[in-house]
Amino acid sequence: MKIPTVIQHWRKKLTQAVTGRLGQSRRPIHNPSNCTPTPIRRILIIRPNHRLGNTLLITPIVAEMQQLFPMATVDLFVKGGIASEVFREYSQVDRILPLPKNHFKALGKYLWTWVRLRLRVYDLVINSVSHSSSGRLATAWASGKYKWYGDRNENLQDLRSQLIPHMAHGLVMDFRTFWIPQVLFMTPRPLPLMDIKLSATEKNIGRAILESLVSSEKKTIALFTYATGAKCYSPEWWIPFYQHLQTEFPDYHFIEILPAENVSQIEFAAPILYSKSIREMASVIANCTLFIGADSGVMHLASAALTPTLGLFQVTEPAVYGPYGNHSFAADTRVMSTETLLEQIRQTLRHIERENKQRMWPKVA
Repeated sequence: MKIPTVIQHWRKKLTQAVTGRLGQSRRPIHNPSNCTPTPIRRILIIRPNHRLGNTLLITPIVAEMQQLFPMATVDLFVKGGIASEVFREYSQVDRILPLPKNHFKALGKYLWTWVRLRLRVYDLVINSVSHSSSGRLATAWASGKYKWYGDRNENLQDLRSQLIPHMAHGLVMDFRTFWIPQVLFMTPRPLPLMDIKLSATEKNIGRAILESLVSSEKKTIALFTYATGAKCYSPEWWIPFYQHLQTEFPDYHFIEILPAENVSQIEFAAPILYSKSIREMASVIANCTLFIGADSGVMHLASAALTPTLGLFQVTEPAVYGPYGNHSFAADTRVMSTETLLEQIRQTLRHIERENKQRMWPKVA
């Protein structure tokens, strides 16, 4: 193990030990008949992580703030520059405070961002990941009337099974039970989807790019064959699986979205899209019928493009990180055979086709 990795490991252990019990959440005393007992005008959401997937996973909590507090603005305390692209079309997002990805190389900017965090007073501060050391520190440091450190309501232990484990959905539901504990006994309101909010112009551009890769005579399934570390499936898995897809679904085109590393686990056998713009990638995926890929930031990007998404899981937990909504589903390939997976894809495509026909030919009353 390299020395920097050892240092990083023990630094994380130390900061988690120090910050694990840092801070105490504060919320207003609620009248059960009043769901918004206090005016909330400024909200801070904290997620100091630079990864695309982790940034996309907080889009539902931002959408939830718009539902609960439509007159409020939202600031984001993040890391790196990806949040400015993800939240470009979110009119409620006012200010993005990005920590540099490598603070040792940009120490001045790093310290100034923490100073800026303190300069504005918020009505509500939300830490989106309870076990994040930097998130808890930022929550304690920020000036806020009400604060939530992301911890679950310990008074609801008997109802813990009703709390959703998914990173995005669970965050929203846990906040609801923090802000209004009676919410578990109320008529449930739909949970927001991940959404990058593509504009009509972006979708049209994506359609044009897709039509430059494959003809518009058939619908298209997008593949992303890469992922980081152990989440990445080998060419020995992907190549026969791609051949099965071609055989089972001859009425569909296939394209491959390439990662920044410009590698392909199917040996570049399909038409390829290589783009360094996440919004351009999302705009192309939005024009596809289905996206298939392993647990990765691009998988979450497909889900946020509101395209039915099949997530492939062999390491991480599907219940926590899987795609959802719009006929999306997660496949645990540790227990699901290729035949079962293909049948699930077949059923999903049938559901999508049936839904599209219903939109074109609505029932007459």
